Amino acid sequence: MAALHTLDIKTAQREQFIDITAEISALIKKSSVTEGVCHIYVPHTTAGVTINEGYDPSVIDDILMQLNKLVPHHGRYTHQEGNSDAHIKTLLTGTGQTVLFTKGKLLLGTWQRIFFCEYDGPRQRQVIIKIYTE
Repeated sequence: MAALHTLDIKTAQREQFIDITAEISALIKKSSVTEGVCHIYVPHTTAGVTINEGYDPSVIDDILMQLNKLVPHHGRYTHQEGNSDAHIKTLLTGTGQTVLFTKGKLLLGTWQRIFFCEYDGPRQRQVIIKIYTE
């Protein structure tokens, strides 16, 4: 049994991490699947998805700060659209995550949350979620 869902996300800043854990948990509950796997995929080349600490917001601030030191917005890039840094940051965080769930609940660590990662906003984005069980 499998179910495919889409989350529409409107970002407000050029770079931001948006916690989508609650939305994904709600989709799992709605699916009535209690044991399974949840694939989270972002079909964009300048946005991604990651799992990291969600309790202290300064962790996300630190991650974005370090990503910007590693891959600055205005670097010596040849891509003409001016968003090469966003493509590279997406490559680093990735566009997909897989999370197991049991008893209808995501198997995340105590502080872990699932974040949509915007690197070239503000934009209208999508996240595709596939929930399935064997």
